[in-house]
Amino acid sequence: MSIRVGSYLAWKEMWRNRGRFFLVSLVIALITLLVIFLAGLAEGLGAGNKEYLSKLGGELVLYQDRADLTVSSSQLGRSIMNKVRRTEGVADAGPIGTSAALISFEGALEPESVSLIGVEPGHPGEVSVVEGEQLSNIRAKEAIIGRNVALRTGLGVGDTLVVESTQGTVDELYPLKVVGVSDGQQYFLQPSVIVPLFTWDRIRPKGFVSDSGGELTFNVVNVAVENPLRAEEVARQLEADIKNIEVVDRVTAYENAPGYTEQQSTLNTQRGFTLLIGILVVGGFFQIQTLQKVGQVGMLKALGAPNFLVAISATIQIVTTNVLGVIMGALATFGLAAAMPSGIPIIFNGNEVAIALVTLLIIGPLGGLVSIRYLTRVEPLAALGLGG
Repeated sequence: MSIRVGSYLAWKEMWRNRGRFFLVSLVIALITLLVIFLAGLAEGLGAGNKEYLSKLGGELVLYQDRADLTVSSSQLGRSIMNKVRRTEGVADAGPIGTSAALISFEGALEPESVSLIGVEPGHPGEVSVVEGEQLSNIRAKEAIIGRNVALRTGLGVGDTLVVESTQGTVDELYPLKVVGVSDGQQYFLQPSVIVPLFTWDRIRPKGFVSDSGGELTFNVVNVAVENPLRAEEVARQLEADIKNIEVVDRVTAYENAPGYTEQQSTLNTQRGFTLLIGILVVGGFFQIQTLQKVGQVGMLKALGAPNFLVAISATIQIVTTNVLGVIMGALATFGLAAAMPSGIPIIFNGNEVAIALVTLLIIGPLGGLVSIRYLTRVEPLAALGLGG
């Protein structure tokens, strides 16, 4: 009976003051929109830095030991590959070279910036295609483009792209045939074009052009181990057998991508402060509501209403207002996301969105706890001004 009566009183008051409650729901909707967008932005910016590295086929990534786990600073020679592949426990290994580049194509108004990644076909580091074919050999004039490149440029299998590269002081053009399209493969906040390693070494931008025929160098090595459970043991063995290297797991590799940790920490801090603001907003509103109806609550208690009924009524108002705001905010977020250009780095991860929504549904009751406690402590005579 108390629950039924409490529900009736709660809905009656909300309907009578529907404008006021709706405005609070709108504030909660804006907070919801901000929290979910920050979650999507954190995921999108994180993917822009780590996507290629996080999808590597091997379990380990091998760096030059003085590179401080920075891919661009690591320089390894091709001669190291035989040593890596002969190490006990290693199933296969593939070199990876990275650089920035510009690409143009038929109908392009201006060049597109991309990450140019060199890999050895058939070895770890090469991406799997969702359309077309894999790279044919290590010297082929071919490219696999990431999904983001395909979306931005309209290129597809069979088309030709042109890599614009500065060789010394001269700008050179290198046409490549698109043989495959992969899923998202962003690296260093740029969509990726994957090419054979020798082709990458020939066309990547260089400060000077050398004809000395020196050893081919690249940045890191992706290592696949025979037994993933023994990955740490294999990493130690590699560091013991090969001088001047550092070996880490794939997660450590992408977490050390330039700016990744700082980005995520900043955005998570902003999300935390936004949730705190939500608690204060909801709590402040219902505290004001409570102070305005002390006399009414005192009258109810004087007529015999128990604290449980008062608490149920206040809780229903808090939860309903909060749920309505969260639903409106979620719908507004996904509506805006659908209308945004594809270049904006926002990715909605199901788990992250679910956690954000659950957290937002919890902050309402948390913010209203003070007002519920205050209502249950109201003394009828004092509230009606009849206390001695």
